[in-house]
Amino acid sequence: MSDASEITRSAKSNLAYALRILPRERRDDAVVFYAFCRTLDDLADEPGIPATERAAALRAWQHGLAHGFENPTPLQRDVIALRERHGIPNELLCAIVEGCRMDLEPRRFQTWEDLSQYIWKVACAVGLVSIRLFGCTDPAAESYAIALGKALQLTNILRDIREDLDNGGRIYLPLDDLANFGYTADDLANRVRDPRFLALMDFEAARAEAFFREAEELLPATDHKALAPARVMAAIYQELLAGMRSDGFKVFDKRYRVSSLRKLAILAKHGIAG
Repeated sequence: MSDASEITRSAKSNLAYALRILPRERRDDAVVFYAFCRTLDDLADEPGIPATERAAALRAWQHGLAHGFENPTPLQRDVIALRERHGIPNELLCAIVEGCRMDLEPRRFQTWEDLSQYIWKVACAVGLVSIRLFGCTDPAAESYAIALGKALQLTNILRDIREDLDNGGRIYLPLDDLANFGYTADDLANRVRDPRFLALMDFEAARAEAFFREAEELLPATDHKALAPARVMAAIYQELLAGMRSDGFKVFDKRYRVSSLRKLAILAKHGIAG
C-alpha cells in the first residue's frame, strides 16, 4: 500500500469518504491529493510535534513545490507527478501550504474579508485542484468550487469552535461579527452560550447556507457527473449544518457528525452505490 493510500485509508474525514465514489483511475489521483492535504493539515495542527519542526516541514514543502525536492519522499514524488499529469497550477498547491502555515500559530480575523483570504487558501484552492482531478471541463466548475469551498470551510469552523479553542485559543469567526452581536472573544473563550452566541451562530450558519445555495446554482450541468464527490460533500455538510442549527448549536459540548448510515443514504440519494 502506498503512503498516500495508507494516509487516506486511515482517515475518517467526509472527503475521504466521498472520494470512494470516483472511478478507479481518478480515485487514485484524488487519494494522492487527499494525502497531500491531510499531511499538511497534520503538520499545522499536530500538538505532539514542536512548532519549529512543523514550520520547517511546511517550508520544505513550499520550497520543494517551487524549486524541486532534493530528496523527495514517496508522497512528494506522487504530488509532483500528479501536478504534471493534470497541469495543476503550482500556485494552488503553494496556496494550500501557505494556508496551513497560517494555522501554526493562533490568529484572529477581524473581518469576513480577512477570513475569506484564509478560506480561499485552505478550502477554495483545494476545490480548484479537485475539479481538475475529477475531470471537469466546464470553466463554470471553478466558480462552483470556490462557492462550495467557502460553504464547507465555514461549516467546519462552526463545528470545530470548541476544538479550536482547546488548540491554542484559536478563533476563526470574524471579530467584527462577534462585536455586531455584543459578544466578545473572551465570551467565546469562556464558552458562553447565551442568546448573543445563538444569534451569532445563526448569522454564520445563514452565511454558509447562502454559499451552499450559490454553489448549487453554479453547478454546471455538463460536469454534474464529474462533480459527484463534491455534491456528496455538499449534502453531508448541509446535513451537518442543519443538525447543529436544530440542536441549538451546542458546539461547546459536542462535536457534530453525520452518521455512516446517513452518509450511505446521501450516496443513494445521488444515485451512487455505497
